[in-house]
Amino acid sequence: MENKFKEGEIVYAKVNPGLKLIIRRYVDKIYYCKIQDEPDRKELVYFEREILPFLSDTKR
Repeated sequence: MENKFKEGEIVYAKVNPGLKLIIRRYVDKIYYCKIQDEPDRKELVYFEREILPFLSDTKR
């Protein structure tokens, strides 16, 4: 099964939708994410079911 999110993609966790995350790596069905605004902080780890794609608020 292929992973849903690609490296470098911006997502957010369902438990904290205000925190933008960047997918850094996908290994054994686990996503390793960096916090977009604080890249020096520890990585966060999520299963695919725990994250959603970030959709920008731009309206045309």
